[in-house]
Amino acid sequence: MADDSDLEGKLGKIDFATFVLSLSTSALYQMGLVPGTDGATVPSPSRALARQTIDTLEMLAQKTRGNLEEEEKKLLESLLYELRMQFVKAGGGE
Repeated sequence: MADDSDLEGKLGKIDFATFVLSLSTSALYQMGLVPGTDGATVPSPSRALARQTIDTLEMLAQKTRGNLEEEEKKLLESLLYELRMQFVKAGGGE
């Protein structure tokens, strides 16, 4: 079993940017566009899971409107744009 104390030192502190980047990477993984942490690609992409993750980021954007720093707002908007484009490109735009 892995020692969590080693992992804790490597992870660092979570902030808003890290959180939304993590969600966006999850959506890309769910679409089969990026490999997992072990380097393997997702065996069967799930457009439903990717859509739900994108929807979660959209909800986060709506709920935090007016409360984000300009850089955070731009990051979230650009991530959502790119994820939507990749989703449509991957054939999930139904």
